[in-house]
Amino acid sequence: MSRRTTLCLLALLAIPSHASAQSCVGNPVAVQILGSGGPALNPERASAGYLLWVGSQAKMLVDSGGGTYLRLGQSRAKLSDLALVAISHLHPDHTSDLPAMMWASNRTRSAPLPIVGPSGNAAVPDFQTFLNRLFDDKAGAFQVLGQVLGQSPAQPEAARPRLVVTVADVTKAEPAKVFEQDGLTVTALGIPHANIPALAYRVQTRDVSVVFSTDQTGTNPKFIDFARGANVLIMHMAIPAGAPPSPLHASPAVVGRVAQDAGAKHLLLSHIGPFNVDAAVAEVKKAYTGTLTIGADLQCTPVP
Repeated sequence: MSRRTTLCLLALLAIPSHASAQSCVGNPVAVQILGSGGPALNPERASAGYLLWVGSQAKMLVDSGGGTYLRLGQSRAKLSDLALVAISHLHPDHTSDLPAMMWASNRTRSAPLPIVGPSGNAAVPDFQTFLNRLFDDKAGAFQVLGQVLGQSPAQPEAARPRLVVTVADVTKAEPAKVFEQDGLTVTALGIPHANIPALAYRVQTRDVSVVFSTDQTGTNPKFIDFARGANVLIMHMAIPAGAPPSPLHASPAVVGRVAQDAGAKHLLLSHIGPFNVDAAVAEVKKAYTGTLTIGADLQCTPVP
């Protein structure tokens, strides 16, 4: 065997294998992470995305960042089972795989698909405008998907599910109910993420609660009440221990304090950046004393 061939084989062996999916089927309620990373290129973590499983079905998709389309396939979830898609904010690491999700729905779903996202401001369009810019059949980036907005598709044979769009006002001081159907009650609350309108979501189903915090600074005191007593609280640990204050993300110490003050029963850390995770988790644990899990792609967490 030549030296060149040996080096090529060694290089192939050094490439990490894809994440191993844990089955969520069989739990009354469970959270599955599709993407546990952020915007940084990472061989092990896709960008943000989550599934909420109820029984044997994935009923809710929260965010669809880069790589979540592949992870959705690995999870064995079915697009036809979804009752709701919830988008927290319009950064690419939370939305870039949404067109792929819609394209994949061809011939797998005929029922309309409820979808909710944030209102806009001077920096970011509202969610309806964002979808129009993606899918409008005359001026959208993906004109072939015009049918998802109830328009005539460029290819009539390509049936797509129509999106039923809700735009949630991030400026409201109190949580707003954005969905109640299929045994799910979902409320949304605007949270601080620099100048980007962003929403946290709380889901009640089968007498348990799950809160998806998304990217935030942890400085809105209303979020503590919003997450109060959650059976599982998913919070994003996007910056390392000891980092200077960020207008976008809570420090690990703040993540721990928020989870503790909210009385969350189980804290699931996600949206993890390329830094010393052990040091960041140690900061979280200085404040948070409950059950803690470090998130990974395709990991399944039963909701107690």
